[in-house]
Amino acid sequence: MSLDTYLLESQAAHLDELKALLRIPSVSTNDAFKADVAACAEFVCGKLRDAGLTAKVYATPKHPIVYGEWLGAPGAPTVLIYGHYDVQPPEPLELWRNPPFEPTIEGGNIVARGATDDKGQMFAHVKAVESLMKTHGKLPVNVKFLIEGEEEVGSPSLDPFIEAHADMLKADVVVVSDTHMYAPGRPSITYGLRGLSYFEMTVRGPSYDLHSGLYGGAVPNPINAIGTMIGKLKDENNRVLIPGFYDGVQELDADERAELNALEYDSAAFCGEVGIPHPVGEKGYGIVERLTVRPTLDFNGIWGGYTGPGAKTVLPSEAHAKFSCRLVPAQDPEDIVRKVVAYLESIKPDGVQLEVRPHHGNIPFVVDRSAPAMKAAFRALERVWGVRPVFTRGGGSIPVVASFKRLLGLDTVLMGFGLEDDRLHSPNEKFAIANYYAGIKASAFMLQELAAEG
Repeated sequence: MSLDTYLLESQAAHLDELKALLRIPSVSTNDAFKADVAACAEFVCGKLRDAGLTAKVYATPKHPIVYGEWLGAPGAPTVLIYGHYDVQPPEPLELWRNPPFEPTIEGGNIVARGATDDKGQMFAHVKAVESLMKTHGKLPVNVKFLIEGEEEVGSPSLDPFIEAHADMLKADVVVVSDTHMYAPGRPSITYGLRGLSYFEMTVRGPSYDLHSGLYGGAVPNPINAIGTMIGKLKDENNRVLIPGFYDGVQELDADERAELNALEYDSAAFCGEVGIPHPVGEKGYGIVERLTVRPTLDFNGIWGGYTGPGAKTVLPSEAHAKFSCRLVPAQDPEDIVRKVVAYLESIKPDGVQLEVRPHHGNIPFVVDRSAPAMKAAFRALERVWGVRPVFTRGGGSIPVVASFKRLLGLDTVLMGFGLEDDRLHSPNEKFAIANYYAGIKASAFMLQELAAEG
């Protein structure tokens, strides 16, 4: 039987299996669901074995990791497929049209918690491998699966697991489907993500809160100090003033810049969606560039003094702020930390003490679009959807992608099958059933195409 015929005839079974997976309430943030998370790991492990792989559940300090492999293609590339089986809490429950862990078919979508993030997308790869094994008796490349149960709680066990099993996880490329397509019917490949450096700072003035009438004007005010410092972080063109912040940052070449800016992006719709009168940002760059390929510095929270109801004329002893820098290739998170701290110390107003605490960070990444795996993914998506995929860059960070690069030296192909309006993390999360089926086929085709690349 041909692969196409098998996939068509197996659609009902593949959907039923996805429903069974979605019924397991694998909420990783709540220990009340710990047994369900463990049961979900066993379910996924069983499906990998059913697909013809050797698979095992590995215990971690929190939730299990599932690993599976088929290494019967000596000399062929090895693909490491990553996904996660844990899900966000379903609350608020009253906003769901149906119980969140009872999958419901609504207008061509399957609605349930985890439908698109990430059970449906992850399971498409499992079914793709199974389909190739059923129709060909083997795979065209070597395949490894790494499926975790802690993604929604920050993956605390993942990096230690990767470090401890680096030899087992050796591969040529990583494939992740935990993102969305460019638009319905228009597949995309994300070839770059920004990195991150995150900070919290505290400014201290007097040893205790003071009466602003008795002491104001003669005692340093930590809130005023933070405001002064913020005002010295960017110029009138929204360019970051920290010395060395842009060291090594290169402009896109003309072709790539034109390609990104040619993406169908409606400025008015963007402003309407977020409720602003017009876009702002670094002068000389369009919205897409500002959102994806330029570094940023933004404050995420600021507090101090009295914030309760009514008035309290207090001069606070402390003020605090949290801020983040989104980074692009050539910017190293640790180097940015040193430069940010040094600059903040240099602009600190007289009379206050400053403490800056780096919180966490991720490295930026860009994958060469001409790499064999990228070309294989491009051809696979084009075969399935019948249109040329869009290459995009993302403005956020995906920590696991940085982990694979840092710990294993592997690039990641991000080929998502979800849609932007799939309501991940929200009530009535959905996944288009057609995209689930297409994702299975695209995953199978990519393995074939990667074998052809050699």
